[in-house]
This record gives sequence, structure tokens and C-alpha cells, in this order.
Amino acid sequence: MASTTFSGPVTSTNGFIGALTGNVTGNVAGSGSITHATTVAINATATATAAQVATGYITSTSAAATAITLPTGTLLGAALGAAKGTIFDLYIDNTGGASTVTIVVAVNGILSTAAADTPGSFGDLTVAAGVTGLARYTLMFSSATAYVFTRTA
Repeated sequence: MASTTFSGPVTSTNGFIGALTGNVTGNVAGSGSITHATTVAINATATATAAQVATGYITSTSAAATAITLPTGTLLGAALGAAKGTIFDLYIDNTGGASTVTIVVAVNGILSTAAADTPGSFGDLTVAAGVTGLARYTLMFSSATAYVFTRTA
């Protein structure tokens, strides 16, 4: 396969890679990596706004234990333009924090079966402080106003 450089949007309809469909947030750089251009800091116990969660990347540098309550499924679904089948990844970065961050799932947010069956991994809603303090949660929308929540990293 030849290597070609393009400028502007490109769609392949008859090659090895088909057209990209769906909504992609962040900046996609080679090898499927995603760089979040916008991050939000939540450094005290609070309910995150739908706009904050929609950035996909929340940081915390708090010295005290912090609980971050997610917005309702209705608010988050509206902010993301979600419909049944929408999948959204949320990253929590507590590497600069000095205490645990706990995620609280709100109304119309339901822990997945995997999260309920294995709470120590898929259902782990705490993010440690320090170098291991990174977590990825996947939200899968069952409708425009309800999501299932699972820790995936």
C-alpha cells in the first residue's frame, strides 16, 4: 500500500479503512490515541456539571477525600447528544491529588452487571491518589436519558 499525504477531510469508500461514523470528541492522533484538548479540575466534593463531564477528562489535586457525583442521565445525555447505543469514556486523573476520589453515579446512571458482579474491578468507584491515580469509566447509553456505568481501566 502506498503512503499518501492529504490535506482536509478524507473518506475512503473502497479501501482498507472505511469512513468514520459517529461522534468523536478530543483530538485523534495516529495509532488511535485521543488527546483531550479540554480538561476540568474538580478539587472538592461536588456534583459535576454535564459540560464538565462532557470534556471526558476530570482532574483532582485535592489534599482531602473528594466525591464527584455525576450529573443525571438526562442532563448528561443532552450535553453529549446521546441516543441509545452512544458510548462515552470518562477519565479521572488523581495523580496530583493527596487523597482518594470517589465517583458517585446519579439518577438514571446504573452500574453495569460487570460492575455489580465484580465491584473490586469493574465496579471500583474510587481513584487512588498519586502515580496510580488514573481511571477510565465507560458510559453506555440505553436511551437518550439513561446510561450504564463501568470502570474499564
